[in-house]
Amino acid sequence: MVSMHTPGYLRLHETGELADRVRRAEELLAHCVLCPRRCGVNRLAGEVGFCRAGADPVVASWNVHPWEEPPISGTRGSGTVFFSYCTARCRFCQNYPISQLGVGNRVSVERLAEMMVELQAKGCHNINFVTPTHFAAQIVMALPHAVELGLRIPLVYNTSGYDSLETLRLLDGIVDIYLPDAKYADDDVARQLSGFVGYVEADRAALKEIYRQMGDELVLDEEGIARRGMIIRHLVLPGGLAQSAEVFRWIARELSPNVHVSVMNQYFPAYRVLDDPVLGRKVSPDEYLEAIDAFEQAGLQNGWLQEQDDACE
Repeated sequence: MVSMHTPGYLRLHETGELADRVRRAEELLAHCVLCPRRCGVNRLAGEVGFCRAGADPVVASWNVHPWEEPPISGTRGSGTVFFSYCTARCRFCQNYPISQLGVGNRVSVERLAEMMVELQAKGCHNINFVTPTHFAAQIVMALPHAVELGLRIPLVYNTSGYDSLETLRLLDGIVDIYLPDAKYADDDVARQLSGFVGYVEADRAALKEIYRQMGDELVLDEEGIARRGMIIRHLVLPGGLAQSAEVFRWIARELSPNVHVSVMNQYFPAYRVLDDPVLGRKVSPDEYLEAIDAFEQAGLQNGWLQEQDDACE
C-alpha cells in the first residue's frame, strides 16, 4: 500500500521504473560519469578512474549510527553504509585509510542489499549511504533485491556534493533524503585542500538539482524523523578557508532561506595537515561564532548549530 511516507524506490518498484533505472545505472558504469571528473572508464570491464573504484561495491563498515542530525538519527539510529575510496583527495581527511587507501571489503550488489535489510532489522530509521557517489550505480542495482528481501525504510544519500547531474537524475525518486555538502566557495582552495576540479560550479549545480527534486521542505513523520527532503552540510574550517559566509549567502539567494543547513564544527587536523600552520589546529571559538553569525546574516531560517560549549572542545 502506497502512503505519503512510502519510500520513493518502492513507488518506482511498483510501477516497474526501478528496473529501467538499473539499466541506466549499468550504462553509467560502462562509461563512468558518476562524478564531475567524467573519467569515462568502463568499470564493468575492470577499468578504474580517479576514484579507483571498480564494478563491485567496496564497503568499509556498516552499522547503526546515532550521531547524525536529529531527524536522521532519531532514537534508533541511522543505518550507515560507509563506502571505501572517494572522488576527492582531502589533505585533512579524517577517514583516510578508507577514502584514500581503500580499506574495506569488496561485496556483490546482492550482499549490499542484504546489508540494507540487516540494518533495517536492527531498528534503524533509514539506510544512510556515506561517500556514495562512485557507487551510486551499484546502490541502484542492489535495490530490486533489497525490496524483494523486505526493505521498506527511507534512503539517505550522504555526499560531498561532487556528483554529476547524470547521477542525481538517476537517483531522482529513489533517494528520499539528501545530505549534500557545500564545502567551499573558492575553486582554488577546493583544489588545493581536496583535489577537486571545478568543485564550486559542480557542487552548486548538484545542489540546484537536489533542490529541484526536493524543494525546501523537510518532511517529518509523527516521531520527528525525516522522510523526505534535503539537509545541506557545511564544515567550518580554520582560517576561514571554507568561506562560510559566501556559502550561506549563495544557499539563501539561489535556493531558499528555508533550506535546512547543518553548520558543523567537527574539524580536527588529520592525515597530511598535522603540521600545517593553518589546518594543523581546530576551529577556534571565535571562528565558529563568525560562521554562526554568517548563517544568521544570510537569512537562513532552518538547520542546526552546535552549542558553543561543543565548539570550544
